[in-house]
Amino acid sequence: QVQLVESGGGLVQSGGSLRLSCAASLSIFSFNAMGWYRQAPGKERELVAIINSGGSTNYADSMKGRFTISRDAAKNTVYLQVDSLKPEDTAVYYCNAQTWTRTSWGQGTQVTVSS
Repeated sequence: QVQLVESGGGLVQSGGSLRLSCAASLSIFSFNAMGWYRQAPGKERELVAIINSGGSTNYADSMKGRFTISRDAAKNTVYLQVDSLKPEDTAVYYCNAQTWTRTSWGQGTQVTVSS
């Protein structure tokens, strides 16, 4: 079973940037896709962005423009660059990895944006 470890979260001021990392214990090419999701307090988990094994990316409509997903295959790591952070971006950000038969999740990393 794959282990996914997120890092890079923290407290940042509105307008700032963060780069979140998701390190996988297996080659990222083991998965059909990897993605970032977030869950704000009192809300359901929502998709931010996904990147498939071919490198194609997709973003939730509300996330286009300030979020960028990328990967480094040599490091088995997927990144999420978040720019122009807003207080409403405050959430736990989760990484996931999908195969045909299984979806695995990391433990999440907290991002808190102060106004």
